[in-house]
Amino acid sequence: MEQKDIKSVIGRETLPKTITVEQGQLQFFAKATGASDKLYWDVEAAKAAGHPAIPAPPTFLMCLDSLCPSKEASILAYLGVDIGKILHGEQRFSYAEPIYAGDEITFTSVVLDAYDKKGGALQFIVSEAQAVNQNGKTVGTMTNTLVIRN
Repeated sequence: MEQKDIKSVIGRETLPKTITVEQGQLQFFAKATGASDKLYWDVEAAKAAGHPAIPAPPTFLMCLDSLCPSKEASILAYLGVDIGKILHGEQRFSYAEPIYAGDEITFTSVVLDAYDKKGGALQFIVSEAQAVNQNGKTVGTMTNTLVIRN
């Protein structure tokens, strides 16, 4: 498949996708990332700290987005990019509300920019994903930069 012009994805928005935050995923992520605060993996510790359930560790938002099933092809598939040619360039997070086990999180994304460097040898796609909980509150925003090696 021939790769499409990278600038053609600027402004492209995804369909909303929703996922339930599972307690086991939170506990696994916390232990895998070495979270030392028990409130991230112990229900009683979380409740004793005033939380209604186990809260999500800060960068779990990225994992949650990647676990969330989508009803459409990815931007990379649309462009015809071989996944073996991509690198994770940068990730930034902005947090607004806590995420807890049992929450329903809906993600929508938009491509903010797409450009190339080194005469097209490297291409960059900058996207922003907004995460909203079941109460309509934004829980966080992620800005992600992918690098495509040509």
